[in-house]
Amino acid sequence: MTEPAHHARDSDFDAIVIGAGVVGCAVARKLVLEGASVLVVEKAADILEGASKGNSALLHTGFDAPPDSVELAAIRDGHREFLALRERLSLPMLESGALVVAWNDDEGRRLESILARARVNGIADVRLVEPAEVKAMEPELADGAAGAVYVPGEAIIDPWSTPYAYLLQAVVNGARVVRDCEVTGGEYTADGWRLRTTRGTFTGACVINCAGLYGDIVNRRLIGEALFTIRPRKGQFVVYDKSAGRLAGSIILPVPTEITKGVVVTRTIFGNLLVGPTAEEQDSRDDASVDTATLEALMRRGAAIVPALTGHPVTATYAGIRPATQSKDYRIDARDDPPYVSVGGIRSTGLSAALGIANLVHRHYRDLGPHREPLDEPVWPRVPTISEYGERDWQLSGNGGIVCHCELVTRREIEHALDEPLAAAALGGLKRRTRVTMGRCQGFYCSARLAEVTAGRLEIPLAADIDR
Repeated sequence: MTEPAHHARDSDFDAIVIGAGVVGCAVARKLVLEGASVLVVEKAADILEGASKGNSALLHTGFDAPPDSVELAAIRDGHREFLALRERLSLPMLESGALVVAWNDDEGRRLESILARARVNGIADVRLVEPAEVKAMEPELADGAAGAVYVPGEAIIDPWSTPYAYLLQAVVNGARVVRDCEVTGGEYTADGWRLRTTRGTFTGACVINCAGLYGDIVNRRLIGEALFTIRPRKGQFVVYDKSAGRLAGSIILPVPTEITKGVVVTRTIFGNLLVGPTAEEQDSRDDASVDTATLEALMRRGAAIVPALTGHPVTATYAGIRPATQSKDYRIDARDDPPYVSVGGIRSTGLSAALGIANLVHRHYRDLGPHREPLDEPVWPRVPTISEYGERDWQLSGNGGIVCHCELVTRREIEHALDEPLAAAALGGLKRRTRVTMGRCQGFYCSARLAEVTAGRLEIPLAADIDR
């Protein structure tokens, strides 16, 4: 068995990956499996704290991506690889398919161009659907649809367990992750990169910038130029109670505009129904607040698409911030002097494209970093199931009892998330690993018990986290 390459000093690595969002997690996994010694540095207290914590949780085929784009190539490659590895990592997927629904004659005339683009993009199983069939496929849909394009390969996945599994596989095969570690500067010398951070200095042969919303800032700090400019784009979402999950079988997509893919109505892998996102340009890279007027507009839009949503209880609201740039395509740039790869502009399709992006980054890395042999027998960890569409821990014996009754989260699941190699450091990370406090009562009934279970085991205590 080939072991990961390690240098004499703990701080020497073949590659240093900046950022533990979905792309950084996938890149770290790929490099480790290819034999590299890898350090991942993340400025937040936990992984997936930036753009990756708020998305639509969809696995896209690339049917509507710009032809011949880097984005399309990465989505198609990522989609293929996800299907190939998901069962080995125990990652859930709901094969729902998607309907791109036209609601007026003008949108109806644009369906042919959507169909044509999908076929140019290599998605051959798409087809036009007449209004009567749209209603038959989705009986809860509002009347008046002018037709749709059906894309059977679109699917629903777990937005958090997926990247978590990627990074976990990297860690159990030798990667090191340092959190609360912001990159403040660095320089390249004859001995390699010296990366200055809030947790000390680390050295490595190659740096890969996957810093998402802060990617241009990191570029300026390390190579003296931004390469792109982040233009934060907020997307607000409304999450309906699980009883609404039956109201849509397919992912209901709008006919897109030049600016946005529009508001989606879709089930989630956790049994809820999701409506969103909006597309709001803003200056702040970390203001993920929601506002009442926008949420009410989303609820009206959702009810216009699925009338039965009118008056239906809302479980949660949230917002994600997409790291858009001045370009519609991804911005992946590599240079050999110094050895450096910048990955930017990964917007709403990052979850789908992450594995494909990782493959592309590795192709660049092979020309920049030390040559290593791939691992012969890598470890394949299986992540706990928190999806509604699989066997859950509450159904098994010896689980310590249910702590969160809305989401049926057991004590054993919480303790596992606190003990495993990527242990949750704060409530947000614990939520993403278990869904504790994310149900109907939003933690009202289980927070006291949760505080007991987590006492002394979170870097940010539960009470302090709730008060923030």
